[in-house]
Amino acid sequence: MPAPLDADSIRRAPKVLLHDHLDGGLRPQTVLELADEAGYPDLPAGDAEALGRWFRQAADSGSLVRYLETFAHTVGVMQRPEAVRRVARECALDLAADGVSYAEVRMAPELLTTGGTPIEEAVEAILDGFAQGSADAAAAGTSITVGALLCAMRQDDRWEEVAGLVVRYRDAGVVGFDLAGPEIGFPPDRHPGAIALLDRAGMHRTIHAGEAAGIDSIRAALDGARAERLGHGIRIADEVPVDGPLGPVAQRVLDEQVPLEVAPSSNVQTGAYPSIAEHPVARLHRLGFAVTVNTDNRLMSGVSVTSELTDVAAAHGWGWDDVQTVTERALAVSFADDAVRARLLADVVRPGFAALRG
Repeated sequence: MPAPLDADSIRRAPKVLLHDHLDGGLRPQTVLELADEAGYPDLPAGDAEALGRWFRQAADSGSLVRYLETFAHTVGVMQRPEAVRRVARECALDLAADGVSYAEVRMAPELLTTGGTPIEEAVEAILDGFAQGSADAAAAGTSITVGALLCAMRQDDRWEEVAGLVVRYRDAGVVGFDLAGPEIGFPPDRHPGAIALLDRAGMHRTIHAGEAAGIDSIRAALDGARAERLGHGIRIADEVPVDGPLGPVAQRVLDEQVPLEVAPSSNVQTGAYPSIAEHPVARLHRLGFAVTVNTDNRLMSGVSVTSELTDVAAAHGWGWDDVQTVTERALAVSFADDAVRARLLADVVRPGFAALRG
């Protein structure tokens, strides 16, 4: 008999995560302790439970100002390499404890330099933390592989510097490049030198697009930055009517199987859709788009990979076939080496689902 498709069973399933922000996934207790160590005075609550609740409520408020304030606090306590190292280590441990076998976690290293940390040291602290957390997780019997994605902020002018770091640390755990920050007004080809550098080095890239902005943002990511995956990309649904033909960009994304890093709870929080039940993730999946299911910001959304998959499955009537399909697809479009993907598929993902499906 197959296991019931509920949170307990999905937690036991091997999972793959492609879109998760390091500065959006801190433990509330860690935020408190790092603030105390750094003399950071601005936290809105003084105990872990109240602080975690504040983060979720602020992110749910519908106010962009309050939403951005949440990141001011997490980034504010991550201005020392030892703090970054701790956050990255705990990220790997928390994901492993949730049954994630492979994760790509992203961070803009330029945001970690305000306190004087050189940007290279920030990157090395991220990588050190992931390596230590992965080792500790393996020792505890929950193996995980974590790759780092380095983000350049669209509104700033450090794209080429960040692209250079992606190339420099490609053999140390960095698996690709991302553009984050405001989509509107900051096109993804604003610094063509950065894209050219990535092209010359053959480096992977995923681009935030089709979240706050619409179809034009997706087209620009594909044409201007040659995005291999779309961070969110959910506004592709604007060209996917319930009845009728697809629009041209949606048809292209479907035909080319451009992966969509969908984060349903985050999209609901930011007002893109009123609920998980009304989110187009299942419709896109059913039509054959390359949908993957992700967390975005685990602290702000109060979610895990398990909870996202559980909520989507419950709201849209998914079965084990759907959960396994989005998992295998996420692994296939990850930026891991071919050998890593093949090993995880054969040794972890398929046996794990076979055990649950009975």
